[in-house]
Amino acid sequence: MAIGSTMHTFDVQLADTDRGVYEDYALRVARHPSETDAYMLTRVLAHGLEHAEGIAFGGSVSDTEEPAVLVRDLTGRITAWIEVGAPDAERLHHATRIADRVVVYTHRDPAKVMAPWADKRIHRADEVRVYSFDPGFIESAVPLLERRNEVSLTVTEQTLYLALNGTMLSTAVHEHELG
Repeated sequence: MAIGSTMHTFDVQLADTDRGVYEDYALRVARHPSETDAYMLTRVLAHGLEHAEGIAFGGSVSDTEEPAVLVRDLTGRITAWIEVGAPDAERLHHATRIADRVVVYTHRDPAKVMAPWADKRIHRADEVRVYSFDPGFIESAVPLLERRNEVSLTVTEQTLYLALNGTMLSTAVHEHELG
């Protein structure tokens, strides 16, 4: 944990009917002082939406070696590189050379996030997926965050139903392709 980080806990109940993943788990999230609540919440949602054996949070916000969330196989090889926010094209190029699957979850306007990548070289760009939420969804959920959080994530037909500390919100999970 970085100096000055604030610890948040999330007791998560996940029911992803689209992927057949059902799990109850606890997350301890160190929020770095430079990390916004919107970014942290998007990290937690990405963790849930990509939940699989071997999933973990990557290094700190400023870590250039690992993404926000990653999945490793039993040998330690990164199988899924999961970015949050607006990574640059060079980082995506690097990720696609290392991992089988590269995805980005953004709490920002996806068109603005993807625009700088348009003329850049990204290995296997056609395989990179960008996911976003309905406008205002993250902003509506952020005020509900506490240090200890009860979370229920239900995904069905690309719709995310989020119960966060007793308040229910929903959003479509929009998929965008680079290629």
